[in-house]
Amino acid sequence: MKIVVDAFGGDNAPKEIVEGALLSLQKHDDLEIILCGDKLTLEKLLENRYANRVTIEHAPDIISNDDTPTEAIRKKDNSSLVKAFDILKNNDDVIALVSAGSTGAILTGAIMKIGRIKGISRPALAPILPTKLPNKDVLLIDSGANVDCKPINLQHFALMGSAYYSILYGVENPKVGLLSNGVEEHKGNELTKEAFPLLKSSPINFIGNVEAREYMSGNIDVMVAEGFAGNVLLKSSEGAVLAVLSLLKRSIKSHFLSKLGAIFMSKTFKELKNRIDVLGKHGGSPFLGCKKLVMKNHGSSNRNNIASSIEQAILLYNNKLIQKIEKAIEVTNANS
Repeated sequence: MKIVVDAFGGDNAPKEIVEGALLSLQKHDDLEIILCGDKLTLEKLLENRYANRVTIEHAPDIISNDDTPTEAIRKKDNSSLVKAFDILKNNDDVIALVSAGSTGAILTGAIMKIGRIKGISRPALAPILPTKLPNKDVLLIDSGANVDCKPINLQHFALMGSAYYSILYGVENPKVGLLSNGVEEHKGNELTKEAFPLLKSSPINFIGNVEAREYMSGNIDVMVAEGFAGNVLLKSSEGAVLAVLSLLKRSIKSHFLSKLGAIFMSKTFKELKNRIDVLGKHGGSPFLGCKKLVMKNHGSSNRNNIASSIEQAILLYNNKLIQKIEKAIEVTNANS
């Protein structure tokens, strides 16, 4: 079992990427890693560690966030990301690709190099987010990969998100909601109104429309949205959480008794931080809908995030995520 890693993608590349890949080798004796990037640099970082289970594919170029995704994938053949995609595409024993590089380039490469699962209209990005309930997370799909969608896209997002969530959490029939401005069936824009009956007729546990304020309540498992609204929901939630934490920190520092109380609440604050940091738990998010697993990590990912992403890729592969999505599409098409 092999996983190819874009060693020069991300803010902390290549050191943190390499160290994360090596961490994953400690947990899996049957795993091999292919690192794509400048060979000399990678050899210095590896220091001959796991020499029999790490392969370097020399790729001196880098795709940055300033590059136009389509042109970069087409023209930068010697970039670490394009090399990684070529390896994933041309080798059956390579099960997944992991990268913390440009989101646009990874999505473009996934579509152009790997292709979509038969019947899937568009791949989607599906991050995991915390809820107010302990040990309960919610999946948001799509969070920005597709800013202009059709009803059929939302139906496919629901099918893929349900299959993904069931593997991650062992939930047989995850509760799937559709992001809207009201819970009534007639609420929403033209897109959500047309998507509603499609989701209702799909082989999923569809619970209807869900307002934005409820998606972190813990009452739903999968929130379906078109990419524009999903990205706004994601970014606004991140901003709100950061603002509240900043206000809390400022208030604590402004009073002596608050500072004293904070000492006794250090364990509580640590638990809160760990609860919010779902990224550290899952590492990255797959582009759901591709023929092979493509894991997108946050640009600021550290070694633990990379290792977690590789761990998740192995979990999804062993539990046949792609085959489950294919089956869901077959059942949906048969019933339509």
